[in-house]
Amino acid sequence: MRTFISKNVQQLRPSGIRRYFDIAATMTDVITLGIGEPDFATPQHIARVGADCVLTGQTAYTSNSGAIELRRAISAQMRRLYGLEYGAADEVLVTVGVSEALYLALKAICDPGDEVLVVEPCFVANAAAVEMAGGVPVPVPTFVEHGFQVTGAELEARITPRTKAILISYPNNPTGAVLTPEHLAELADVAVRHDLLVISDEIYERLVYGVEHINVASLPGMRERTIVLSGMSKSYAMTGWRIGYALAPAPIMDAMRKLHQYLIMSAPTMGQAAAVEALEHGEDAVEAMRCDYDRRRRLIVDGFNRIGLPCFEPRGAFYAFPDIRPTGLTDEEFCETLLREERVAVVPGSAFGASGAGFIRASYTASCANIERALERIGRFAVRHGLAAQVDTLPV
Repeated sequence: MRTFISKNVQQLRPSGIRRYFDIAATMTDVITLGIGEPDFATPQHIARVGADCVLTGQTAYTSNSGAIELRRAISAQMRRLYGLEYGAADEVLVTVGVSEALYLALKAICDPGDEVLVVEPCFVANAAAVEMAGGVPVPVPTFVEHGFQVTGAELEARITPRTKAILISYPNNPTGAVLTPEHLAELADVAVRHDLLVISDEIYERLVYGVEHINVASLPGMRERTIVLSGMSKSYAMTGWRIGYALAPAPIMDAMRKLHQYLIMSAPTMGQAAAVEALEHGEDAVEAMRCDYDRRRRLIVDGFNRIGLPCFEPRGAFYAFPDIRPTGLTDEEFCETLLREERVAVVPGSAFGASGAGFIRASYTASCANIERALERIGRFAVRHGLAAQVDTLPV
């Protein structure tokens, strides 16, 4: 029998995250710092609106673009946060999470062989999404020595006549980096001079600590060449509701909407209703969760530094990205051995791109108690594998 699986799918690399969760699923007493999912429940007033939508029979399709009330709420938030104006009728699209929005954006702009500069380390799906859309992902590395900031020089060095767009994810998963105004200006300058689009995944935009997140579309000359992606999952603890959205100039949005019509029809109706409530009345909940993550952020970063694993200070999202090279192990060896010996699940940095090698991603969506327990176990592990740190210096 012939092989029926397409070459395109055969060539996709499996997610570098999944393997460690599969191992952890066979074990007991595992502390998981691997999943990028809030440990908060969706705030009750938001969940209640979604539940009422179901119980009162509001379960039909919405407009392909999404309920107009939600599109207006998204537009209002962009105006309030960034001073950006997007037409609710033709420049806002509600999607099934940011994952769908990313695929639509790439599929709408990529002809076969078009190159997309993918700034790394980044979410494991980014390069794969480019390939699924028919494009060619071109990795652009960032480095801890530069604060994981993408530079104009690194972008310039990889531009060819086939380059179509730059894909960025700031605040960043996995590093927690937030682009500085200076580096954002460099990126914008490259995009304008080379007539490139920018696709900006901003799903962690509300979760920043001591810095300001600047939307790339708010820079001079960038609104007309930027596709902004965001959603409800991270800031509002609404991962399972599957509501994302995209904002773009009308001609680009027309193309994305055409694809969305054939693929999805419309995002979940009850999720859209809950999202309106979140955007209009959820600020207190967002701030409360952000402050709690900030406490956990300081706890985990200080803990890794005490252990002897130098930790880049994350300024956004909810991930720590410590350097595990002092152990002499590769990041994959570190993660697998730590899981088997101490039952702590983290993710190798190389899963997020080659420039993440030698680091691990540890999510601080776990409770402070579990973070402290995990740090104690990691401390024992590190000492056993040659570090000089003492376990009794760690939080207990």
